[in-house]
Amino acid sequence: MSVNTAHANNGVLIHAGEYILLHSDSVSMEFSGQDSPIFKGSKAGRIYLTSHRMIFNNKKSSDAMQSFSAPFVALSDVEIEQPVFGANYIKGKVRAQPNGNYVGEVKFKLHFKAGGAIEYGQALLRSAKTAMNNYHRGGLAGDDPPPYQPAGAWNEAPPPAYQPPPGYYGWLPQHDAFSGPAPNTVFMSDNPPPYPGIVARFGSTYHYFYPVQRPATMCVFLVPALIP
Repeated sequence: MSVNTAHANNGVLIHAGEYILLHSDSVSMEFSGQDSPIFKGSKAGRIYLTSHRMIFNNKKSSDAMQSFSAPFVALSDVEIEQPVFGANYIKGKVRAQPNGNYVGEVKFKLHFKAGGAIEYGQALLRSAKTAMNNYHRGGLAGDDPPPYQPAGAWNEAPPPAYQPPPGYYGWLPQHDAFSGPAPNTVFMSDNPPPYPGIVARFGSTYHYFYPVQRPATMCVFLVPALIP
């Protein structure tokens, strides 16, 4: 996990080749297990599930924590809680990425104000399991997450980044709490993710291309997608 590395221009900042699977505009998060003031208090904002991580963006511009990024390979003990009284929520732990603006481990609780906790939690668990399987092909269980790497140059993301490519709709949940991000709120770094996601680097995948317009040039990103 890294703090204040996944936001830009009042929107979310993702890596080249990363794409958004789910988005909810009405959640709150609480943290424990860290003494830093940046983790204090309940925080209201937006939650994203991408092909590589969970991202929270704070809606309160004055809060010290504007965003946090939790790569799937840094998550542990993720559970969906269904209390007798009160709304369902998701809880878990996240290990810090080296250079991620905090050290150690932090616990979180994620509340969905408009519902969708169970559906998001199931998708998160499936994504994390797949990413960990991909990660452990080149590492060992318990390995530290790859270090945070500065985003470098970034620009507004092309439309394909706002939703999953063909092949994912069969297992992603449908719920009124989830919607596509608003236009002009997703930004993309020039750098690829430094950690694995839900698609193996090699295996039963195919690829599709989409162009990114830049001044006086055009970039093309290679994006993996599951075969339906």
